[in-house]
Amino acid sequence: MPDTGVRTARTPVPVRSRTRFELHPGAWWLWSLGLGTAATRTTNPLLLALLMAVAGQVVAVHRSSAPWARSYTAFAKLAVAVLLVRLAFTAVLGSPVPGTHVLFTLPEIPLPAWAQGIRLGGPVSAEALLFSGYNGLKLAALLVCVGAANALAAPARLLKSLPGALYEAGVAVVVALTFAPHLIADVQRLRAARRLRGRPDRGLRGLFQVGLPVLEGALERSVALAAAMDARGYGRTAEVPGPVRRTTTALTLGGLLGVCAGTYGLLTAEGGVYGMPVLLAGALAALAGLRLGGRRSPRTRYRPAPWGVRAWLVAGSGAAVAALLALVSVRDPGALHPGVVPLAAPALPLWPAAAILLGLLPVLVVPQDRKEPS
Repeated sequence: MPDTGVRTARTPVPVRSRTRFELHPGAWWLWSLGLGTAATRTTNPLLLALLMAVAGQVVAVHRSSAPWARSYTAFAKLAVAVLLVRLAFTAVLGSPVPGTHVLFTLPEIPLPAWAQGIRLGGPVSAEALLFSGYNGLKLAALLVCVGAANALAAPARLLKSLPGALYEAGVAVVVALTFAPHLIADVQRLRAARRLRGRPDRGLRGLFQVGLPVLEGALERSVALAAAMDARGYGRTAEVPGPVRRTTTALTLGGLLGVCAGTYGLLTAEGGVYGMPVLLAGALAALAGLRLGGRRSPRTRYRPAPWGVRAWLVAGSGAAVAALLALVSVRDPGALHPGVVPLAAPALPLWPAAAILLGLLPVLVVPQDRKEPS
């Protein structure tokens, strides 16, 4: 019988594979936050470069072709710009690190007496640039980790996974995070269209002729978003008894204060004993408060994102990297913070490097998205 193009009831309908998209977006954020936490524990440039390489490899394997997934490149460029700006400020304004290896000398501008401790120009040493570069590279690694989370976790699915008490705040954060990727996609689309028409897309003239349509599109998108949110009843709340509201407030505020106190205890030598118990108790109280606060939001979830074994493995790999780097920073801080005086090349410590490689676990446990045949 010839194929008429019409499917009967017995004809199987092809179903798109959702293996990659089934991973909970919170797992990607916990994984990237774990890598970012590990980056804050070291200034070793070799370890920071390894952290950024791990994040880049996971993004290269698992990010999709959606517009919001292209923001990783923008975050990487921002990280490079931050590092260069930090080095430029050190060269112009000086550094508190003494150095004997002077690379070059800038013309120095004399400053008044009330600006003691600040200089403009003067000798620039290799030790000062290295110290500034190590700290700038730490901030660059943090930006790369945040960019990896933005490229791997769909903002809309992340919003669906938030507790009901954080729904309004989550909408604001997601809208803010998706504005930059959409803006970058609009700029790339308009520049490509202008190049195809033989019109300039660079320089001051190209900036004005590309920027105005981009701003107009952003305004139209905000108006459409506001209308869609209003039509779907955004901001509606349900009636909750007074005792439940007071209990929710007490648990949430007390839990957040406990988290702050526990974090402070972990960061100080005196609070090492009570830091972790207070942090865990505060986190549990805050989660209970958020759970109770979700009763005010009458919304429901359609096809909620499951939290399975792969999500636990991905989130656990990031947490393991952060915990192991924190442990090494306590037992052997010299390996994570190489000195610059006297001038010496940084060494790659074996155990911290092996701990960072645990961040590659998502490459092994999360299946890649198979493209559909056209």
